[in-house]
Amino acid sequence: MWTPRELRHSFVSLLSAHDVPLENISRLVGHTNPVVTETAYRKQIRPVMQDGARAMDAIFPADFEP
Repeated sequence: MWTPRELRHSFVSLLSAHDVPLENISRLVGHTNPVVTETAYRKQIRPVMQDGARAMDAIFPADFEP
């Protein structure tokens, strides 16, 4: 189960990974200064997401029917 804090970090990271300007992300999460967004929230989650996606692909192959 994800906590609200984890969802917030993921939100920032996903927007950042899709080239949304840091200033825009900062405003979206209510920060008055983008430095807070940069240092405290933005993480690189792509490798973790790719590992998770590969695992889900193995669990639920494309031809999977419940």
